[in-house]
Amino acid sequence: MTVALYVPGDRPDRFGKAVESGADVVILDLEDAVAHDRKAVAREAVDEFLRQRGPIGLQVRIGGLDDLETLAAHEVELRVPKVRGAADLDAVVDRLDLDSRRLHAIIEDAVGVARLDEIAAHAAVASVALGESDLRSDLGATSPAMIEHLRILLVLAARGAGLPAPLMSVYPAIADLDGLEADCRAGAALGFGGRAAVHPKQIEVIRRAFAPSEDDVAWAEGVLEALAQGGGVTTLADGQMVDQAMRARAERILARRMPPPPVQ
Repeated sequence: MTVALYVPGDRPDRFGKAVESGADVVILDLEDAVAHDRKAVAREAVDEFLRQRGPIGLQVRIGGLDDLETLAAHEVELRVPKVRGAADLDAVVDRLDLDSRRLHAIIEDAVGVARLDEIAAHAAVASVALGESDLRSDLGATSPAMIEHLRILLVLAARGAGLPAPLMSVYPAIADLDGLEADCRAGAALGFGGRAAVHPKQIEVIRRAFAPSEDDVAWAEGVLEALAQGGGVTTLADGQMVDQAMRARAERILARRMPPPPVQ
């Protein structure tokens, strides 16, 4: 389970707090969170923070190719918005001369959705994600069924390309923590591996929602214990059939458990 937290690139006073927030990844945002006349200020602030702290645990969402001149000096992972195909990723690779998977592609319109497999298979891509607000605008869609359909396509594309389970798009209704939790649980059931947040108070809600239930953990432990006895097909205490096809699901459930609280 991964929780990422966005922080505006022109708010360096929040960078350190974001790092200490408990998020697994902090995304310094040079795109939507920064007004056009603040872009240069944001680039300077992000550049300075990366020089001081280094790139570990940080990503930068670029606002355009102009940001790459500043970021070329850092081995930081980049979130690339509005990706519509491999050519958009190639343009970033050419500017940075990348030789590793450091790009996180965000798909935000129908053209990008149509090329999901191409995008996910790109040699520089480390993960794929949806920009759901932009997709709603592009498609003119208000039905939850459309977003669920797009989420399923994303999970399938990521899995097919051998990428990690994708993170869910941000939940913009910051005060609606119940809605956030319910939506996260729905995403976890679809195969997502976590979510991006826009406020620190969303972090623990996301963690709780993606953590498996006690029943899920008990089932997973029972499956692995049964499989450890050897043989092909076996059964759990409740009579449920178990075979090797269930091993991966059980292991993923246990990997999503929340860590125990620190000893005081």
